[in-house]
Amino acid sequence: MAKASDARRVVVTGTGVITSIGLSVDDFWNSMKVSKCGVSELGGFPLEDLKILIAAQIKDFDPKVRLKHFKRDKLVMHADRYSWFAAAAADEAVKQSGLEFPIADPYRSACIVGSGAGGLVTFENSYRSLFIEGKRATHPLTLLRIIGSSASAHVGIEFGVKGPTFATCSACSTATHALGLARDYIRHGIVDVAIAGASESVINYGTMKAWQALHVLSPEGCFPFAKKRNGTVLAEGAGILVMESLEHAKERGAKILAELVGYGMSSDAKDMVNPDIEGPREAMRQALDESGLAPSDIEYLSAHGTATTINDVNETRAIKAVFGNHAKSLAISSTKSMHGHPLGAGGGLEAVVCIRTIDEGWVPPTIGLDEADPECDLDYIPNVGRDLKVNYAMSNSFAFGGLNAVVVFGPPPA
Repeated sequence: MAKASDARRVVVTGTGVITSIGLSVDDFWNSMKVSKCGVSELGGFPLEDLKILIAAQIKDFDPKVRLKHFKRDKLVMHADRYSWFAAAAADEAVKQSGLEFPIADPYRSACIVGSGAGGLVTFENSYRSLFIEGKRATHPLTLLRIIGSSASAHVGIEFGVKGPTFATCSACSTATHALGLARDYIRHGIVDVAIAGASESVINYGTMKAWQALHVLSPEGCFPFAKKRNGTVLAEGAGILVMESLEHAKERGAKILAELVGYGMSSDAKDMVNPDIEGPREAMRQALDESGLAPSDIEYLSAHGTATTINDVNETRAIKAVFGNHAKSLAISSTKSMHGHPLGAGGGLEAVVCIRTIDEGWVPPTIGLDEADPECDLDYIPNVGRDLKVNYAMSNSFAFGGLNAVVVFGPPPA
């Protein structure tokens, strides 16, 4: 992607997360510092004949507590779980940003909050009611709950966003595509402020059966890059950023957390399930090229790292192709080893990870990495995080269908 000479710089002023290892950014970060794992036994719905009985579920989230202060969005309490997560993460990010919403010109703001699956919990509960329990009707808000753009609409209503408001959907690259689109809207003057990221809540009987049929779930845990890895672990959660133009942030005296300096995206155009090397390599190359950085300038890489047999080897090879000799000294980790794989929301959580590494000079580990796969021979920060000065961090998101998106974050502009 060409770098426009008159494009505005885009900065991050707020972050918010909901995860299985923390219901706020601080709790999430502190959990990673002690290598906490959010994977546990499934619960909360009939397990029946399921063979995979673990997931990274969020078990202590109460929308009546987290969202009780919402004023404009009158229906959020009746929304699907994925919309609750998005609303709570967005609320945290907005509070940290210090922005007053609606902004002075609400048409100069955007809300791009994606989801790979939308309201699957509502889908399942509604179908159980109709086809198993024999009920004659579903809840009157069923349709609104299941729509994949409902989370963005709820967030947009609460914060009075009147500019572009919609959802992205690209499986496990959803959040990163949302961040990239929001960045472009700000960069090219369409809006000044954006709330962007993704949310996911898909853990139910039907979803678990569908993923079981694909044979990519582990019955034991999520162990990226490890010799013992045997599949990923489904998770739920949300990751949201507040982004704005550098000029807008400076004018209001905002504390800037990081700058989004590069973005790349590509499609393998080869296979729905099996990943390729060329597509991820090109997305990383584009992000580096647009940022104006050399490969050696990246100190930390948040890997897609799903712990599936093919993905981890392919990602390792793609990293080597892009970073050359620097790949051996590059600090890499997959935080999915701790918070599980939240599908479309993953890139949002991992963007927050990159921003915190820049701020704190500490990089999180890949836990469960007792013995690496011989074909995964890079520095994946095994088991315990480490102190490391990070100026530039990259986050990879690679999805089913060969849909790739990569972002690069840098320090707050001087």
